[in-house]
Amino acid sequence: MSLPIIFIDDEEHIRVAVSQTLELAGYDVVCHACAETVRPSLTADWPGVVITDINLPGQDGLALMQQVHSFDHDLPVILITGHGDISMAVNAMRDGAYDFIEKPFPADVLLDVVRRAMEKRSLTLENRALREELATHSSLGPRIHGKTPVMQQMRRLIHQVGPTSADVMLHGETGTGKELIARYLHENSPRHQQNFVAINCGAVAETIMESELFGHEQGAFTDAKQKRIGKFEHADKGTLFLDEIESMPMSLQIKLLRVLEERAIERLGSNELIPLDVRIIAATKVDLLALAEQGQFRKDLYYRLNIVEIHIPPLRQRRDDIPLLFHHFALISSAHYKREVQPLTASQIHALMTHDWPGNVRELRNLAERHVLLGDACSFEFDRLMDNAPASPLSLPEQIERFERMLIQTELERQGGSIKATMEALNVPRKTLSDKMRKYGLDRRDYLQEASES
Repeated sequence: MSLPIIFIDDEEHIRVAVSQTLELAGYDVVCHACAETVRPSLTADWPGVVITDINLPGQDGLALMQQVHSFDHDLPVILITGHGDISMAVNAMRDGAYDFIEKPFPADVLLDVVRRAMEKRSLTLENRALREELATHSSLGPRIHGKTPVMQQMRRLIHQVGPTSADVMLHGETGTGKELIARYLHENSPRHQQNFVAINCGAVAETIMESELFGHEQGAFTDAKQKRIGKFEHADKGTLFLDEIESMPMSLQIKLLRVLEERAIERLGSNELIPLDVRIIAATKVDLLALAEQGQFRKDLYYRLNIVEIHIPPLRQRRDDIPLLFHHFALISSAHYKREVQPLTASQIHALMTHDWPGNVRELRNLAERHVLLGDACSFEFDRLMDNAPASPLSLPEQIERFERMLIQTELERQGGSIKATMEALNVPRKTLSDKMRKYGLDRRDYLQEASES
């Protein structure tokens, strides 16, 4: 992408000569004959440089500079001066002008000033994005990582239903992060200041499941020595997460259906209805409708729970997210264990990308943690991934593109998102790196250091 420049001069022959010089150097130039037409083209994050003559009809270049700096003080403004304007230009630099050039000026002087101004602008915007990213990451709560289309689609759906009170069904394989998504929905809803209560229906014995969910009164059964508040009541005004809902006994499915319809519970040993305001998020790793057709899950409960269904993709369907996720988990482990993260080799990256990840994100996280803990002693784990890798369905050009993308991702991770350090490490021009990143949908902000995350 060409770097933008706005050039203002009331003399047409100067506009033509300067624009030709800058365009031959690879810049995208828009010329104006007066300052009044410039302002609509500029925004606070506009990525270019303004070059203006000081003496203009109507609003002069100094007034334009003040106007530009009123909404972005860091936007470089280069002043073109006549011989009699030198002292004025020096004063303008004290007031924030980037530099000035005296007429007549050779092309190499112009290009040198523009190049330096562009570098300053690029660095300013990078630092600004970094501060914004760090401010975002300083907020508490879970975050969803991933830039692949399936993850973007899932994130859009989550953002649509998150602020509502609608019950949600999460469907995903083991290790895909169902509880993280449930917590994300809770934290991004009006209920976020209330309780998030999670229970794994497959981990609680059937004999105590009803008491766990609905609570009991003192004396309700032999061991009920005191009143107990159940998960539903504890989640009042908040969110209840029912993981592995397919494991819930049929007898309790009937009672759960009634609670969902009436939004009220009765503790065991009590006849008093307790009204509830609770959002239910259920999760499963199986096809509940198929289970219902087999008579192993209540179909009416399935339809009652399944107001909105969110499918969480397995890791093998979002392979391009693997380097980002590995980097994220490695940084967390590095902060936890106070160990340096050893950079991955090309063969290790290839192993990550070709493995099928039956354990999904959980398996990847465990490997990243072992990589930080064991360093070179963990290399056999990557060899094992390679030995078990399935044959690639991709063509040779597709495999080359994937490998190139992985190398750029890995270097961005290693350099903490720094474009300058990445281009130097890969020994490529900035434009080549930018073109490749745009081609592969890579954003430097995804690789900013996140070692403080948990």
